[in-house]
Amino acid sequence: MYTFKKEERLCNKKLIDELFHNGSSFLCYPFKVSWLFTDFSGHFPVQVVFSVPKRRFSHATDRNLLKRRTREAYRLYKQEHLYNQLNAGRKKIVLSLGYIGKEIASYDLAEKKMLKLLKQLSAEISK
Repeated sequence: MYTFKKEERLCNKKLIDELFHNGSSFLCYPFKVSWLFTDFSGHFPVQVVFSVPKRRFSHATDRNLLKRRTREAYRLYKQEHLYNQLNAGRKKIVLSLGYIGKEIASYDLAEKKMLKLLKQLSAEISK
């Protein structure tokens, strides 16, 4: 339940291109969320990619820290706020979570904003 397996990561270049060209997006500072309904094969209803810009955070350790914090917050809250709704509707989505903040966010802030954006995303999906 509280896992984040390889099958949940979005690695397919074609799906990533389609997501950024045809997907819907919204801002929930410090994250930019892009998502798209799709039909990929797999056990999980969501495939997700996390990104932190090299231009803003030139040190890899900073980028990795931010990605680790966002992945952890996502891992903890995805089931109750996203997976349950998608499984009930038998829908599958691809998702991109881009970090657009200017400074390194604390884990508490990342967790709070992740909760907010997952609720906002589930509201958008149910429309």
